[in-house]
Amino acid sequence: MKFICTQENLKKGLGVVSSLAGKNQTLPILKNVLLEVKNNILILSTTNLEMGVKSIVRGKSDGEGSLSVPAKLLYDFIANINTDKVELTQEGVNLHIKTDNSQTTIKGVDPTEFPLIPTVEKEKEFLLNPIDFKQAISLVIFAVAFDNTRPEISGVLFNWQKDKLILAATDSYRLAEKKLILNGEGDDFQVIIPAFTLQEINRILGELKDSQELKIYFNQNQVLFEIDSTSLVSRLIEGEYPDYQQVIPTESKTTIQADRKELIKAIKVASFFCRQGINDVNLKIKENTLTIQALNDQVGENKTSVEIEKKGDDNEIVFNYHYILDGLNAISTDKVELGINSGSLPGILKPIGDDSYIYIIMPIKQ
Repeated sequence: MKFICTQENLKKGLGVVSSLAGKNQTLPILKNVLLEVKNNILILSTTNLEMGVKSIVRGKSDGEGSLSVPAKLLYDFIANINTDKVELTQEGVNLHIKTDNSQTTIKGVDPTEFPLIPTVEKEKEFLLNPIDFKQAISLVIFAVAFDNTRPEISGVLFNWQKDKLILAATDSYRLAEKKLILNGEGDDFQVIIPAFTLQEINRILGELKDSQELKIYFNQNQVLFEIDSTSLVSRLIEGEYPDYQQVIPTESKTTIQADRKELIKAIKVASFFCRQGINDVNLKIKENTLTIQALNDQVGENKTSVEIEKKGDDNEIVFNYHYILDGLNAISTDKVELGINSGSLPGILKPIGDDSYIYIIMPIKQ
């Protein structure tokens, strides 16, 4: 087997797949990338057994073959050589790499030892804009619970409802929901996709910045993402997602609008004086002022006032500062709206001018 391609294309393909090859001491083969050459293409594959990634590199081939070699070593080497073209040749379980001014050999292993990456039949297809999808994932994924005892909330709910897709994530202390409007209508459909899978697909979308279309396919227990010449297959999470709609406030006794960046700064300053392990900041609303306060008997106290526009009653609530900062940092609008009812009921955070996103935070009860 011989394959010739540009260094740039090979580096790009390896960059897409190599991060999934982890440091698995019990299964060293998972540190490898599988190289398969046929019909003038090189297929690069990696897997961690939970998901698998494939990327196609185009070039010229002479014969067919396959080989598995250490992914990090191959990527680091290709990324650091100064050449236009790369020639890959297989000899047994060795990979020979030839450039204009160098010859290198990397020892590999029998490709039959590499785990099989499942295939997903392309029956039910969903098309999404990659930029919109990446942004939507970033708005919800931080609220996922990384808790093995409750696997159903260790992923993001994908809820297709005719002409829209609703993404939701919760860890029982906060909830993020984002709605995407779709072109055309489809069947109602729900799945839970693992957070680690979505982190990986977002990383790949960051590598493939010029992609125009993202395709998603499902079968009973797997999902397939396709972007250009790259594909990712992952298992789905079994179980029923919590009926979170019941915790979303339908009205608020107090609603404020404030500058998002000012709120972020004020809460960060207050966080230095939070009680360790509790991370509590007190938000006190009086007239057109929001006072953010934190008190720690061991450290001191801080109060910061922020001008707001208020509707409704004066009010007060205590939040974990990590949770409210996560929501504020995810939102991109200049101003945000915060609605609260009491110190024992959840608050709701929204971007001004965007009804497609809500973030619910449970308070710390005093």
